Amino acid sequence: MAAQSQNSFSLKAMVHKDSNRVLFVESDNYFVDVLFSFLTMPMGTIVRLSDSHLPPMRVGCMNNLYASVENIDLQLLNTEECRAMLLHPRNAAESLLRCLKLQIDDSEPMHYLCDNQCCAFYRNSFSYYASVPCCGCGKLMDLGVNFLVKGGRVGGVFVDGLDKFIISDDLQVMLPFTSEFSSYLSKCGVVDLNDIEELTFNVGVDEVVSLLMGSLVLKTPFTETLLKPKPEFHLVDINKARDQKISIISKVARGTNDTETNVVVNLIVSKSTKRVCYAEAGADFVNLLFSFLAVPLGFILKQMADDSSWTGCIDNLYKSVEDIDGKYLKSIDHRTMLLNPKLAHGFSYANYPLGIEEATIYTPIKSETPIFVDPKSPYHEDGYVDGCVDGCVDGSVDGFLKGPVMFMVTDNLIVRPLSPTFGLSILKQLNVPITDIEVQTVNLGKVEAVCLLVAALCFDSPLTGFSRMTDQEQ
Repeated sequence: MAAQSQNSFSLKAMVHKDSNRVLFVESDNYFVDVLFSFLTMPMGTIVRLSDSHLPPMRVGCMNNLYASVENIDLQLLNTEECRAMLLHPRNAAESLLRCLKLQIDDSEPMHYLCDNQCCAFYRNSFSYYASVPCCGCGKLMDLGVNFLVKGGRVGGVFVDGLDKFIISDDLQVMLPFTSEFSSYLSKCGVVDLNDIEELTFNVGVDEVVSLLMGSLVLKTPFTETLLKPKPEFHLVDINKARDQKISIISKVARGTNDTETNVVVNLIVSKSTKRVCYAEAGADFVNLLFSFLAVPLGFILKQMADDSSWTGCIDNLYKSVEDIDGKYLKSIDHRTMLLNPKLAHGFSYANYPLGIEEATIYTPIKSETPIFVDPKSPYHEDGYVDGCVDGCVDGSVDGFLKGPVMFMVTDNLIVRPLSPTFGLSILKQLNVPITDIEVQTVNLGKVEAVCLLVAALCFDSPLTGFSRMTDQEQ
């Protein structure tokens, strides 16, 4: 049974009085569970939390992708449910997260069955939405239930074996032993313990969301959240990003055959500044961009090289899971869930360039293998073939968008249908004359798709950042 959620945690913070900064906080294992859960969160959930927080916060250019999905014409989507999938993406660890003592994602992870007893017994089909018709009888699947994902029964939280942990200002989770925190204080240059004072803070949903957002762009999220007025968080500008040398771990990706996942994009580039003005591309490229909203944060961190340097410290949280003694985690499966998080079931599609593995869903009904009715699959009121809607089987849909259709994508990932007037307005806004532009055709396979995903989180101008990153990798 899931643990009852609470409204806040009480944290003891060791504060350096002269510099007014948090050295570390002491917390219970339940708070560490909440921090570790950040790694499982889809980017669309993080964007939604950032928009609802005061003041609103930016998550790279993911906010622009999110707004593009909100504003896109429904006629361009395969189904109405595609919009909901992207704006409220499912978390592959959602059943486990119900056991957290504090919930920052208030979405209800319901699944829906057909209440027709014959369908339930013979087909065991399910969907994420009550508006999707059953592939057996055509009735709406409006019987809401809670399912368990793999690992959801094991423990309910991530850490185990210790009641207390210490967490540095830059989100290094450490064991509460004297050798650990004394070594850390020495690294911080603390000599006189009289310079330290102990303060107690109540940390609720707002503070945890601020820690999450701050960890993406700051080295001191606890100090900024607990001791200072709420700042506006922004990721780096492309001019600063050139000095960051953010690189991608692509050993596995380089060993894959990308011939079936190539996506062709035309970049409109300023010849004088080498900056991408906008891109012209088909639905396959925009499907890839929109899918970024369903990707867990931990997957992105996994792709970033150990020696990468960027403004945030969320990578320290990822490294803490890597480094912590396994006996203080619930299981190997729990570590894997954090370090190699999967897509929620049904969020991949045919020829998906990123190729992220999907989680398995176990239904509570004991019958044949469950059939997932894909919300991305178009359905017809009278379009049944052998008792099943065309395309309701997993993996048969090419994405969230209908094709063929062409789009324009700005350097900061605003997506619009192809429009010459929109292109001219972009060039005018950037003060780029027609004579200064050139078209560069780029083929995206898995390596390039991963580069673009990381750039969307790390850069204000991800298309330009992506083109420079791929140039470095070549």
